[in-house]
Amino acid sequence: MSSTESSSRTADKSPREQVDRLLVGLRWRRLEEPLGFIKVLQWLFAIFAFGSCGSYSGETGATVRCNNEAKDVSAIIVSFGYPFRLNRVPYEMPLCDDESTSKTMHLMGDFSAPAEFFVTLGIFSFFYTIAALVIYLRFHKLYTENRRFPLVDFCVTVSFTFFWLVAAAAWGKGLTDVKGATRPSSLTAAMSVCHGEEAVCSAGATPSMGLANISVLFGFINFFLWAGNCWFVFKETPWHGQGQDQGQGASPESAAEQGAVEKQ
Repeated sequence: MSSTESSSRTADKSPREQVDRLLVGLRWRRLEEPLGFIKVLQWLFAIFAFGSCGSYSGETGATVRCNNEAKDVSAIIVSFGYPFRLNRVPYEMPLCDDESTSKTMHLMGDFSAPAEFFVTLGIFSFFYTIAALVIYLRFHKLYTENRRFPLVDFCVTVSFTFFWLVAAAAWGKGLTDVKGATRPSSLTAAMSVCHGEEAVCSAGATPSMGLANISVLFGFINFFLWAGNCWFVFKETPWHGQGQDQGQGASPESAAEQGAVEKQ
């Protein structure tokens, strides 16, 4: 029994020892440096960006009152959200004649391309910052000794900077179009029953776009974070060291030239 108990204790200790070794090997002070601290902000605001856009949902509506006394007031409530394929969102338009009661209509526009690109970029940024933080904290020696890692990190950072600018601008324009297509006035303008004299249409509540507006703001914040991080990542690359070496090597030559001119 003693041998089995000792073996079970060693088996229990081995995972704990592995976790302790992993935590001891992490260089937590790296997070205090700009390179690591900005990566944490990028990870956090990437969650805010794709979370606020991907989880958005809103409602628009209108009311239709038929002049025919047999018809009651019809309230139309249309729910929409990510990925903003509004042309696939149905709603029932009431009819004021006696033969039929309603007709299936759809909202106008498909704005899924900028929304999905924005959310996809946020998810990729989320996973890349996690991978970068693991390398910064656990494999910091490999990052500093191997020249390829800083170069790859710099190229990816520049790429994400450009893509965040494009994604934030495109989603901002797409959100403006979504607001125009989901206004209650646009809903009543699209219903044919509102253009005749047999019904009176009135606009309902305007959908709240606060969360969607915040997502665009988070997109531009991510752009500024990645753009500011380009300099700190560039300082880790060999290109920054070569520039310093050239500057240091040029100073003795310039001093020698100046001395030769003074002798002449």
